[in-house]
Amino acid sequence: MKSITIVADDKVGLLADISYILAKSKVNIDAINVDVVGGKAIISLALSDPAKGKQVVEAAGYKCEDQNAVVIKLPDKPGELNKTTALLAKEGVNVQNVHVLSKDGANTVLSIVVDKPKRAALILQPHLITNDSAI
Repeated sequence: MKSITIVADDKVGLLADISYILAKSKVNIDAINVDVVGGKAIISLALSDPAKGKQVVEAAGYKCEDQNAVVIKLPDKPGELNKTTALLAKEGVNVQNVHVLSKDGANTVLSIVVDKPKRAALILQPHLITNDSAI
């Protein structure tokens, strides 16, 4: 799963502006996470067309970074995230961001941004959701 992250000065209407730019370009937001830290907004977006989304957002003057994420499904019970992140750490994979995409009481679907996505996908293969898998 490809996503983009925008880091911008926080201001009223920032998210409205970015979502307008994407909508106008017919790029759908599939998942979103927004945090404000030290006056900076950090907006992570999984988009229907990440390349086009990045292009139009950058054309509007925002700085974007590409991110590669692995999407996994875990049982929704205590300790599952710990097992997963400990396994990645043991294998030298740094977790940079985690988003909960869905949760139904039995399972949790997570998007995990890592520094070594191919390695993480191999390690997490039993839990991996591909484009062909149902969430």
